[in-house]
Amino acid sequence: MVDANAQSANLGFEAKLFLAADKLRGSMDASEYKHVALGLVFLKYISDAFSTVYEKLKADEYADEEDAEEYLAERTFWVPKEARWAHLQANAKQPTIGKLVDDAMLAIEKSNTSLKGVLPTNYAREALNKTMLGELIDLISTIGMNEESDKSKDILGRVYEYFLGGFAGAEGKRGGEYFTPRSIVRVLTEMLEPYKGRVYDPCCGSGGMFVQSEKFVVEHGGRVGDIRVYGQEMNNTTWRLAKMNMAVRGIDADIKWNNEGSFHKDELADLKADFILANPPFNISDWGGNRLREDVRWKYGIPPVGNANYAWLQHIIHHLAPNGTAGVVLANGSMSSTSSGEGDVRQSLIENDLVDCMVALPGNLFYGVTISCCLWFFAKNKTTEGFRSRKGEVLFIDARKLGTMTNRVLRDFSSEDTLEISDTYHAWRGQSDAIERRGEYENVSGFCYSANLEDIKTQGYMLTPGRFVGAEDELDDGQPFEERFATLQEKLEEQFITGQNLVEKITKFFSGESK
Repeated sequence: MVDANAQSANLGFEAKLFLAADKLRGSMDASEYKHVALGLVFLKYISDAFSTVYEKLKADEYADEEDAEEYLAERTFWVPKEARWAHLQANAKQPTIGKLVDDAMLAIEKSNTSLKGVLPTNYAREALNKTMLGELIDLISTIGMNEESDKSKDILGRVYEYFLGGFAGAEGKRGGEYFTPRSIVRVLTEMLEPYKGRVYDPCCGSGGMFVQSEKFVVEHGGRVGDIRVYGQEMNNTTWRLAKMNMAVRGIDADIKWNNEGSFHKDELADLKADFILANPPFNISDWGGNRLREDVRWKYGIPPVGNANYAWLQHIIHHLAPNGTAGVVLANGSMSSTSSGEGDVRQSLIENDLVDCMVALPGNLFYGVTISCCLWFFAKNKTTEGFRSRKGEVLFIDARKLGTMTNRVLRDFSSEDTLEISDTYHAWRGQSDAIERRGEYENVSGFCYSANLEDIKTQGYMLTPGRFVGAEDELDDGQPFEERFATLQEKLEEQFITGQNLVEKITKFFSGESK
């Protein structure tokens, strides 16, 4: 059991709390158990938030603490008596606790229309061990004890976020479908700096991009609410996680769901966003591209039916405001593939001066997946006020040697690693704060290079940073075997793609398709 009194001293208790909660699940699959645990954390959060307003209203002789309208005015969810945490905690050892939790979830949904269809309501099922459920309620009851209300809510939000990541790790590769590792999200937000405006994610998963964007605003002196959040998710279960995540963090978000997805039923078709942060699924072959051949979004070329990567990129660019910027996580192959016309689309994006920066990331950043990925950064206008003009230029950053292996299979970026990447980009854009910290931008062998369009044309419009940054002077840097192997694996993947491209060109030549 977690020592509640130690929580105020150090929020590192999240890891211990997760281990304690994870131990309770026994043989239950992590993908199933996460909904049990996260639903209860959510319930504790809104109950605590309700109790804060309840006590405030109770002390006001002119207010009615049992009037749901009073809570609406305070931007707080109304929690009926049977759904309040104290009631569930008092009955945690009863054999009917599963039904009591289900009834609580249904009562909250009935009283708060924005949560309709969001909360998990299968705690009474026979397969769910009720002793474990009661112990989990007791464990979660320790979160935020003896804390002031605002701090308690913040702790619960951090616990929810940590649990999301913990369950993603337990699920391995499947966990990456709903959770983008914090290292990657942090790089995206630090580079794009979403201080104020509309933030959009067309495949938002559990909403991590939005949480980190709000954190960025607060950490840099802005106000929560300075950004407006929009998203879409096609997996209903993941959408429900996102809705709860936003509610726990107090983020007012417009997140849409349908089972057709952003390509085939764009719920936010008219949105033009100031910032787009996205981690679309890599290399999806069954995205239904054959039904979208004439789509207005394909301004820079028709994406191949067999791979959605360039459909995602163009969907994102389509939704950018005139001065908007975007950061997108994609598979490394997207930087160099010429299959099925991808090279032509990439060339068009480059020649239309939309690509602002490319970042190669190391392997092992995703849970259960060793494959490396990259970050694409787009700028609709490279001459916006506050930055130097970057017309005709693209910055390449090779960050494959950054980060530390936190265990045998997972790598993490430190704050210094993130700052090294983002400051390089900001100094290149001419931002004074980064220049004060790092000095004027300079190319660094093996790490970063500012290329012009002619440089990129010479490389066949391929955007792999390793082609541009060159080799470091020192060849042996003492890399552990696992890191060297990951680097070699990435080089082999790049060479394989290059070989595929060459075979395709030769085939076209001899078949008469190419002159």
